[in-house]
Amino acid sequence: MTGHRIRGRVWRFGDNIDTDQIIPAKYCNTFDPEALGPHVMEGADPDFARRVAPGDIIVAGRNFGTGSSREAAPIAIKAAGVSAVIARSFARLFFRNAINIGLAVFVSPSASESIAAGEELEIDIASGTIYSKSTGLVFRYRHFGGIIQEIMDAGGMVEYVKERLQTEHRKPKEMPK
Repeated sequence: MTGHRIRGRVWRFGDNIDTDQIIPAKYCNTFDPEALGPHVMEGADPDFARRVAPGDIIVAGRNFGTGSSREAAPIAIKAAGVSAVIARSFARLFFRNAINIGLAVFVSPSASESIAAGEELEIDIASGTIYSKSTGLVFRYRHFGGIIQEIMDAGGMVEYVKERLQTEHRKPKEMPK
């Protein structure tokens, strides 16, 4: 993810969007993205999944993803084609689950407060900025750095581990002394 840009149209949600609003419990008998995607955000906006387009971006307020450790929530968001979620803050378990599956999540209080539904955004990973093509405003987000950024760059925890194992496998073995 480092060095590239995410572009999309904004869908706006408020504070304390919980995992039941993101993906209602009745759909959580699977982790199949194809089964979850059509029901994403159903508890907050019943029409969202039918209207969202690949690459679109969710902008929300405080505590996005609160409520449970429901791993299906970020899976459903990613499966619906949402490229990123920007929020003032995230529930810790949702945040970690999003990182683990490679869903781009960005903490930016100023962007969360200022960006409106329908705006066109460009998120520049290298510079740590969010640019509204609609208003011309530029916002900064909290850059992850370290292993979190490495996991995001790989596309999630599974891909990160695969890359690490391949790298370790390619290293020449040292001869015992």
